[in-house]
Formats: sequence, structure tokens, C-alpha cells
Amino acid sequence: MANFAAGIFLVVLRPFKVGDAISGAGVTGDVREIGLFATTIDTGDNVRVFIGNNKLFSDNIVNYSANPARRVDLRAQLAHGVDPHAVIAALAARIHQIPNVVPTPAPQLGILEYNAAGTLLYVRPFCNNLHFGQVADDTQRIIGEVTGGLPVPAPHHVERHA
Repeated sequence: MANFAAGIFLVVLRPFKVGDAISGAGVTGDVREIGLFATTIDTGDNVRVFIGNNKLFSDNIVNYSANPARRVDLRAQLAHGVDPHAVIAALAARIHQIPNVVPTPAPQLGILEYNAAGTLLYVRPFCNNLHFGQVADDTQRIIGEVTGGLPVPAPHHVERHA
């Protein structure tokens, strides 16, 4: 009976619809069917999962498809001595050329932190959820191309003598 009641709430409140990419009850994938007792989700590795609506409704539901753009979060570690601003400019120019990167919101690039290996950059393009994997892969490839000829980052330890 609890699954039926939760099914009614899912139909009325509509936190997601068929076709949306969601995460809930420990499962992430695309919604294929919303029934009165269970919701059917196909996972990224093409496994069909049936989740009782009560379990799904009582957990947090993350809807990746609700907003028009989703942020891809990547990082690029630079070695000491590499000019991070020059790398950021080169990455920005290339990221705008990646298919399916949306212009608004604009890609975000900057210095995340300075660490023992050098400078860590954040690289955050936005895309529609349907293109998330492609944009993530293409951005990772471009990071490799831009930083490929640069010195390899390695932790540095400085001993202090009293």
C-alpha cells in the first residue's frame, strides 16, 4: 500500500518524468516508466532497475535533467613554474570550440589551489545533460592537449634547516 501511495505522490508532484536522468534510492539512470507501485530506471551500464515507489519517494531524488544546463567539473594539475594564466587562456579558447558546450552559463576556469605539485586549476564547461559524457571526454582530451608539452607536475618537499 505504501508503494501505491508513493506512486500517487510521484504522479502528482512530478519531481521527474519519463526520459529524465535521475538519482534516487541508490540508483542513477534514465527513467523509463513511472508506475503506481514501481519506477523503472535504465542505468548507464544498460541495466534495468525496478524501484519500489515508497523507497524512491522516501529518499533524496536528484534530477539531472530538470535544468537546461549541467556543469562538468574537471581539474588540471600544473607543475611549478608553469604560468597558470596562460594555460587558462589556452583552455578557454579551446573549450568554446567543443561541440555541445553551451555559451550560457559561460565555462568557468580558474585557480583552485596551490599545492605541493604546483597549481591546480578548475575547468567547468556547461552542457545539456544529454551531452554530459561527450563534453566531459572532449574537455579532458583538450586539457591533455594543452598541458601535454608542459613539465610534469610532481610534489616538491622543501627541507628547512634551523
